[in-house]
Amino acid sequence: MGEKLICNNKKAYHEYFIEEKFEAGISLLGTEVKSLRAGKANMGDSFALVRGGEVSIHNLHIPPYDFGNRENHDPDRVRKLLLHKAEIGRLFIKTQERGYALIPLRVYFKNGLVKIELGLAKGKKLYDKREDLKQKDHKRELAQALKERHRG
Repeated sequence: MGEKLICNNKKAYHEYFIEEKFEAGISLLGTEVKSLRAGKANMGDSFALVRGGEVSIHNLHIPPYDFGNRENHDPDRVRKLLLHKAEIGRLFIKTQERGYALIPLRVYFKNGLVKIELGLAKGKKLYDKREDLKQKDHKRELAQALKERHRG
């Protein structure tokens, strides 16, 4: 079946250095899955926390299902992530270090199941962000120059 991307967190790569990636399942209600199948989700300011031996995701907005009834879900509820105990232990130790955070990178379907990719991230300073933008501009100019060269 493969993978089908639902939403992506492009801002995370600009704001953080992603050091390690983890794939986790996510505990959802039926109407949340239907809403995700329609391609609706927003990871704007979402983050994950490790507390009490569990990992949970906060601020992941999954809008109510359009054809739902009174049993529709709360769009901004805290959702539990499903990881192995050893992975949770590693994440707990790493997130206790100064400057590290758990940031969701993308939400997708994998073989019919909803998965979320978490990144163990360290925040970038302003000068790091400027350097990334300079490199991005440089690559774009180089690609345009090569394109012009091959044309003429």
